[in-house]
Amino acid sequence: MTDPQPAARYRFGVFEADSATGELRRKGMRVKLHAQPFQVLFLLLERPGEMLTREEICRELWPEGTFVDYEHGVNSAVNRLREALGDKASNPKFVETLARRGYRFLAPVERISPEPAEAVQVATTSALLVAPITDELPAVTVERSSGVLGRLLAAPEDLPKSSHATAHTLFLLLQAMYLSFYIGALANLPEINELVSPLRLAAQTFTVLILTAALLIPVRIFLSCAVLFRAPRLGEVFGKLWWFLLPLDALWSLSPFLLLHHINYGLALACTTILIYSPFAQRSLILMGAGRRLSST
Repeated sequence: MTDPQPAARYRFGVFEADSATGELRRKGMRVKLHAQPFQVLFLLLERPGEMLTREEICRELWPEGTFVDYEHGVNSAVNRLREALGDKASNPKFVETLARRGYRFLAPVERISPEPAEAVQVATTSALLVAPITDELPAVTVERSSGVLGRLLAAPEDLPKSSHATAHTLFLLLQAMYLSFYIGALANLPEINELVSPLRLAAQTFTVLILTAALLIPVRIFLSCAVLFRAPRLGEVFGKLWWFLLPLDALWSLSPFLLLHHINYGLALACTTILIYSPFAQRSLILMGAGRRLSST
């Protein structure tokens, strides 16, 4: 009688996948991934660089005679896998879509030799003793640019660990701060008009202030609701929206100067300096888990 084939383990980039435990790990930390997306991952890892058809995925995920929406099911499994890997369909590092045909795994894959049983037992026991217990999914990712600014922006591994509640609360407080700026400005238009009237482009400045405030109020409400209800794919949406918000947030970092009837120039400048960091703080909080979805499974 032949021995059963040892469970497969694969390494790709900073990730490892183990079929025996059904676990995906990133730099040693477990990434929660449901069974079907994990099955899709292993199908791809067994054939790196080759096309895996949608029909092959369906046959593996659902036994013959199962009545499901296969198209939606495959799309959902692949999307969840990409979310766990921090991958994007539009610019894939791992899972490439081959239109109307299937998928292909792009990254180099290394099959890890099985460890002796005793070593596995010791490593597993040690991990159980020291590993933190968590039911959170990995932090959502935000799109990075290849330009100078993109290289300066923090990646998830560059940021400190933080609880979901802390990142969630701080992000919502920043949205409330911006909302107070916009609503306060619109509520005090006569006073602000008097402040900007000496400027060379006073009329244009006043118009820009009104339009941007009116535009950004629904944007801030949208972000607040998305984080409160932990909207799926929030990281990807925020990553695209962030580049649009960055120049507007930089413009509104000057909002303390709208209070010159109440504060002096020095305090307004100090507040502006602090506010310049706010768009980057929002991005960091999203990466640290402000919009993270929790799961009990």
